[in-house]
Amino acid sequence: MKTMKKVKITVLKLNFDPQLAAEFGVTGLGPCPVLKVGQEFYADFAKPEGLCDEAWKAIYQYVFALAHGAEDFQFYFGDWIKRPGIAITCCNDGIRPVVFKLEATSDNSQPQA
Repeated sequence: MKTMKKVKITVLKLNFDPQLAAEFGVTGLGPCPVLKVGQEFYADFAKPEGLCDEAWKAIYQYVFALAHGAEDFQFYFGDWIKRPGIAITCCNDGIRPVVFKLEATSDNSQPQA
């Protein structure tokens, strides 16, 4: 069975667009209430406990690729990330997106049968 690398997921930034929130959001909407800057998670193929389900849906394909050895991302015509084994991505909340750094680690895991 092929081993996978663990991927370190770090919350880099909580964004918030007050203009969009004023026009479309509910009263009192603010930055993401679930995640905090600097928070770290580790994953391979399964969503880590404590990570928002919607964020996972937006980033899992990058986690999966890094866990399986992708280093040079050729997404976006090869003009995206200069460091191998890293991806910078965000959740799909248009009013309050959270930015993540994904890094392949040297830790290997065995996939669950």
